[in-house]
Amino acid sequence: MDGAGGPGEGPAQEALQSLSRRLQVQEKEMELVKAALAEALRLLRLQAPPTSLQDPGTPGPTRDSSPAAPPGLPPTRSPSSVSRGTQTETEVETEPSPGPPGLSNGPAAPQGGGEEPGGTQSEGGGSSSSGTGSPGPPGLLRLVQPPQRTDTRGGKDPLSSPGGPGSRRSNYNLEGISVKMFLRGRPITMYIPSGIRSLEELPSGPPPETLSLDWVYGYRGRDSRSNLFVLRSGEVVYFIACVVVLYRPGGGPGGPGGGGQRHYRGHTDCVRCLAVHPDGVRVASGQTAGVDKDGKPLQPVVHVWDSETLLKLQEIGLGAFERGVGALAFSVADLGAFLCVVDDSNEHMLSVWDCSRGTKLAEIKSTNDSVLAVGFNPRDSSCIVTSGKSHVHFWNWSGGAGVPGNGTLTRKQGVFGKYKKPKFIPCFVFLPDGDILTGDSEGNILTWGRSLSDSRTPGRGGAKETYGIVAQAHAHEGSIFALCLLRDGTVLSGGGRDRRLVQWEPGLVALQEAEIPEHFGAVRAIAEGPGSELLVGTTKNALLRGDLDQGFSPVIQGHTDELWGLCTHPFQNRFLTCGHDRQLCLWDGEGHALAWSIDLKETGLCADFHPSGAVVAVGLNTGRWLVLDTETREIVSDITDGNEQLSVVRYSPDGLYLAIGSHDNMIYIYSVSSDGAKSSRFGRCVGHSSFITHLDWSKDGNFIMSNSGDYEILYWDVAGGCKLLRNRYESRDREWATYTCVLGFHVYGVWPDGSDGTDINSLCRSHNERVVAVADDFCKVHLFQYPCARAKAPSLVYGGHGSHVTSVRFTHDDSHLVSLGGKDASIFQWRVLGPGGAGPAPATPSRTPSLSPASSLDV
Repeated sequence: MDGAGGPGEGPAQEALQSLSRRLQVQEKEMELVKAALAEALRLLRLQAPPTSLQDPGTPGPTRDSSPAAPPGLPPTRSPSSVSRGTQTETEVETEPSPGPPGLSNGPAAPQGGGEEPGGTQSEGGGSSSSGTGSPGPPGLLRLVQPPQRTDTRGGKDPLSSPGGPGSRRSNYNLEGISVKMFLRGRPITMYIPSGIRSLEELPSGPPPETLSLDWVYGYRGRDSRSNLFVLRSGEVVYFIACVVVLYRPGGGPGGPGGGGQRHYRGHTDCVRCLAVHPDGVRVASGQTAGVDKDGKPLQPVVHVWDSETLLKLQEIGLGAFERGVGALAFSVADLGAFLCVVDDSNEHMLSVWDCSRGTKLAEIKSTNDSVLAVGFNPRDSSCIVTSGKSHVHFWNWSGGAGVPGNGTLTRKQGVFGKYKKPKFIPCFVFLPDGDILTGDSEGNILTWGRSLSDSRTPGRGGAKETYGIVAQAHAHEGSIFALCLLRDGTVLSGGGRDRRLVQWEPGLVALQEAEIPEHFGAVRAIAEGPGSELLVGTTKNALLRGDLDQGFSPVIQGHTDELWGLCTHPFQNRFLTCGHDRQLCLWDGEGHALAWSIDLKETGLCADFHPSGAVVAVGLNTGRWLVLDTETREIVSDITDGNEQLSVVRYSPDGLYLAIGSHDNMIYIYSVSSDGAKSSRFGRCVGHSSFITHLDWSKDGNFIMSNSGDYEILYWDVAGGCKLLRNRYESRDREWATYTCVLGFHVYGVWPDGSDGTDINSLCRSHNERVVAVADDFCKVHLFQYPCARAKAPSLVYGGHGSHVTSVRFTHDDSHLVSLGGKDASIFQWRVLGPGGAGPAPATPSRTPSLSPASSLDV
């Protein structure tokens, strides 16, 4: 009865047919295994010495009589030199670098591996769906133990190969032609290049090259306060990520007074606030709480350090604060002997500390509302003021004769009376006459003056005096984010919505004003420089310099949201970044400045320069990609492939092709005109069973190596029609123009034990093929030797980012490395120092010529 079957008969029949096909495949594989075992036993008998059972007249086997190597193996190896006998595992006895703390924000990779179209088995371990058999040289047996899952890191699977307590992360097959690693229990096979007879030939230990932090792009103004001050030295101090930056305006390298930046890097998580000691030299910086790589919480703390030597003087409050340090202030009347701290706990604990001893003198629950600012009265250290959501609090502190814990804090609430109570009071400043000015979310400046205590005033405390509102002035449209007392006694206010800076003389009479350009954002912080110079931090993470008469220009700029896209110019020290703030930015790495930026209108996730440097391709989160002229910034191509986000775009080394890796599991190939301005679809690479994560072109521009979200390593013949190369063994000697794939024989040693497959976000080999830089999910940048093909390879580890590091790239001459922070929106430019720290490493060919085969297998 054609077409009369039940509703479930079709799928059931297909399932039975699929099972039947799989059974046939397994039977064929068993036959292959039996044949390979028989061949191995025969070879062992041939190589065994004569015994009493052997015919005396029969000569024993000689080296010359050994059978020829199976097809695909290097002809110079005899079976005896290729076979490792009973050796199945090899371990490199080096300890990995300690895992750093941080935030885990990498994309979750799918578990398990699907079947590939056409019955091919990926190196990631997918099952075969036809009788083509396993990849690799024909007739060779690959004996590896099946993966077992063992939890070692909070539920994450170990990277080591399965087995008992002595198991290792990598193991060889019987013939020693491949190595396997495991991610989430999934085996990943990588074939050893023919020029390497033993991993012992490869470099070991950390690289002789080192990194030195050269420049930090950006400023954290979007979501923090108390973040901009000028030191006695004239340096501007501010922070971004885990780094406190000391910047000398007007200077790049070789500029006036040395110029450039210096960095305090003692913090282990993001810095949230600063305070400068009255001596103008010492600085207190408070950090937020974080987690280490095992998910354990890290406690917030305050560092007091010397801005001249960058040495930490005191660590205050370790274990005493919750969530983070929200606000800080040094006392002024007693020359900075005390430090007041407000944490980010629910009660916003207010505490006073002895700076020299690091001991807590008093502590009290402040309020359940957020606290945005704190300060000592400059004329009386027993008076402390806090402000924030719907409140101004005046605190009286009695020191308890300096005995730790004996001090007391009592509070009086500021009473608004007939004046409207604002939703937020973000800032305040003490006037020389003892009055206090507050700026609020209604755009008003309120003057608080001392008055006799009133028993009917809400609040508790024994202070003889309290504060009341004596004047009000409407200063801005929208919130007032900053107030600054200038040396001449005038006050400067900075607005949010209106972006205005207004100077006020005593009595709140406006003197003059200026407006910040809209693309810089609102005024977040104000600091007074030398003469009439002003420094202004903005909510779009820019630092401006100027005055009210001449206006302001940017000296530091940055992104405002999560970063992912990064590429470096092919022959200039420039690089391009893009991210979730929809800005595409070109940076001058020598001048440490923003060359230009444009609004993409969509999230940019990846980018790559054409080899000519004339155009750049940018992949967006909608499947759309653009090609822009780097000089005119005009869009010369606007094409969409699918509707999934694009994760990688890469030009071939000759500039004739452009490969675009998408989350729809495809790689789109375009042929490109000589100037890069025109593109036409050439083909598609179809075969991955998950989204594309990384890809690289071969040096001849004919082939692609790609990684996917389920840990596949596939190879493609682009020139031959975008064909999937089913025998990955034949690609083991292929040379790659770039190496950014995180999975491959040359870099498998970068993976830490216990990795779940998302711990490494980005990887980049230097152009001289000496080192590999790695961006991990724990806020760290690593530097390894290249090739990095030893398990548990040691690395040099560099901190400073406050979020997952999303991308790393070397500049064209390997003089610098650029790294991107994810959610901290920071860009770090590292100087690459040669052995001994004496300048950049020379641009010489790879130190591992043995990786290049004697005869190429590409033809």
